[in-house]
Amino acid sequence: MIKRILYIAVVCGAAIVFIGILLADQPVPSDFIYGVSFSKFHADELKLDYKSVLLALLDDLKARRFRFSAHWPMIEPTKDRYDFGALDYQMQQARLRDAEVILGVGRRLPGWPECHEPQWASSLSKEAKEQEILDYIRAVVTQYKSYGNLKYWQIENEPFLTRFSQETCGGLDTGFLEHEIALVRELDPMRPIILTDGGEFGMWLSAWKRADVFGSTMYLYIWSPQLGKIRYPIGPRFFRIKRGILELIGGNKPSIVAELSAEPWLLQSITNTPIDVQLDRMNIDKFNEILGFSQKTSFDTFYLWGAEWWYWMKTKQDHPEFWNRARELFE
Repeated sequence: MIKRILYIAVVCGAAIVFIGILLADQPVPSDFIYGVSFSKFHADELKLDYKSVLLALLDDLKARRFRFSAHWPMIEPTKDRYDFGALDYQMQQARLRDAEVILGVGRRLPGWPECHEPQWASSLSKEAKEQEILDYIRAVVTQYKSYGNLKYWQIENEPFLTRFSQETCGGLDTGFLEHEIALVRELDPMRPIILTDGGEFGMWLSAWKRADVFGSTMYLYIWSPQLGKIRYPIGPRFFRIKRGILELIGGNKPSIVAELSAEPWLLQSITNTPIDVQLDRMNIDKFNEILGFSQKTSFDTFYLWGAEWWYWMKTKQDHPEFWNRARELFE
């Protein structure tokens, strides 16, 4: 009798899970919106003039959606002395062309080593550093909240993906993250807030429930020091079901792919990596594969990661294929 009850329970449980998956599996859209992530920090790494790269993205590719990052060391290189020059230029050029902007603020923003802080802040106590971060966020929000083309604030980057870049970022203080969110809402109450999480390993719910808009990353090809080249053994349905489950348990809300991988995953800087290695990790076939994969995931808005690399490959390495393919997305 007990075995029969257990058997029925297992069958019913499996049926519930199966039905839940069917309910969570979402339709695939037919129209897609593309933007790019852009950062002076990444352009500097490639020894590029960031203004030239940005203007090429705006005027050659005709990109009209950007994710910019207000990296703390760029904004406050000296304590209490703010330098908005580079970010002013980015925001103004985007505004002149009616390009929408997601602006990221916080200590953890896109680009290795993930957490960025000015040298003067590195020796501060945890409490003192947190206060300085809040002061810097206040300054950035005050500077740019009047920009009509600023669509969303992004607060931190993948803050709940704590096992990634643990050495430079440390653990997550959820209470402090909520202080950051509350501060931005207080300073700019009408503008939505994005929180992001890892697409493949992130649990999503913690970011989902705190954000007005949820942003996932999406990577197919990575490189592990232990395992070498890896293509994640997942299909687009993985993202459809995952997103559907979050909507079932967390409620409907706008969600986008805030970072779609479109440059090689490397273990050292791009400029110190041979071109043949870069093209092994990200060639035009993989580029197109990633685009095709993303279009079957139920998301319809994608911010591509790697625009500075496309420009560098075109202008410095005689490999324009990535830039040319990206141009087709914005036509």
